[in-house]
Amino acid sequence: MSVPRHIAQPGPAPAQRIVAVEGRGLPMLLPLRAGARLVDAIHDGFAARSFAGGVVTLDGVALGPFGYVMPALSETGENAAFYSAVFRPQGACRISGGALTQGRRDGAPFFHAHAVWHEADGVLHGGHLLPAETVVAEDVTVPAIGLDGAVFTACADGETNFTLFEPVPAPRTAPVTDRQAFALRLRPNQDLAGAIEAFCAARGLAAAAIHGGVGSTIGARMEDGAVVEPFATEVYLAGGRVMPGPDGAPAATLPAGLVDYTGGIATGRLRRGDNPVLMTFELVIAADPSA
Repeated sequence: MSVPRHIAQPGPAPAQRIVAVEGRGLPMLLPLRAGARLVDAIHDGFAARSFAGGVVTLDGVALGPFGYVMPALSETGENAAFYSAVFRPQGACRISGGALTQGRRDGAPFFHAHAVWHEADGVLHGGHLLPAETVVAEDVTVPAIGLDGAVFTACADGETNFTLFEPVPAPRTAPVTDRQAFALRLRPNQDLAGAIEAFCAARGLAAAAIHGGVGSTIGARMEDGAVVEPFATEVYLAGGRVMPGPDGAPAATLPAGLVDYTGGIATGRLRRGDNPVLMTFELVIAADPSA
């Protein structure tokens, strides 16, 4: 078994390691129009159904122009890791895989999104998309989950010394089904799958679907044996499920993609018990109505 990996953060660690808000979730398709900023197009799509935000799958979306950053080492020590300078690719780029959390920052629509994409020269790149600079290049419709009763809000986080999305309760405003959904933020240095499984066990969720999924892990270990050694990553989940394992306890399957601070890109299923969170991870867990 691998030795657990741990990265010291600059601030004190709160006792509560999972921040969760219960609400309701509605699967939907969001139309994104060419020429609109991605953050505005997603906000408008959710608002048209009376949702303040939710999570979105970005596979197949074409962007241009857009800006992004990659994970990077911290030069000041004020954070355990940081961001690179801004990259602005020329021409349209098409996302191969990615996830986005839509919420609010300083009262305005905002998102947190990680993805990998092919640039105009065909080379695969990846990183953290910048809301202020990212424009939809082609009309497209994307799958999403609208959240009612919870909204992701950017909050100062003393542990990591970043401003990060956390779920907070919100008024119920949308005409949704009664499908139970939980908005989660996972704090650093806990195994990603283990935290999800423990949460589902505590809430009595025998089976659940994982939607969205944006955050970072301390390197990565995949089910097929692949290893990402550089510790600073930007990760997205490509779906995921929780089902009863052989012992009857919840077991998470987490297909993911990531870029590390050297520019390396990896995809695969994250190995359970061997992928601790670096800074944060936010996602939506929806109860499986068939369970």
